[in-house]
Amino acid sequence: MSLMDYFRKEQKTTASVAKERLQILVAHDRARSTAPDYLPQLQQEILAVVRKYVVIGEDDLSVHLEQQGTTSVLELNVTLPDR
Repeated sequence: MSLMDYFRKEQKTTASVAKERLQILVAHDRARSTAPDYLPQLQQEILAVVRKYVVIGEDDLSVHLEQQGTTSVLELNVTLPDR
């Protein structure tokens, strides 16, 4: 084994760099897609119920679901107008 062979093994090939980047993107995408499919529909239904009593816009309501250990936490934020 020559000295040049040693340095060639240290350099990452384009394919290995692309594979690492793809693994990072897939892991990031999986982390974001942990929200259940029903969450957008739940948000729309909650918005419809709140609108029965108060006039609010689409941006005045946000719904987030978080995992905290073995517990799921549903966070609902509604910005109500001044009276």
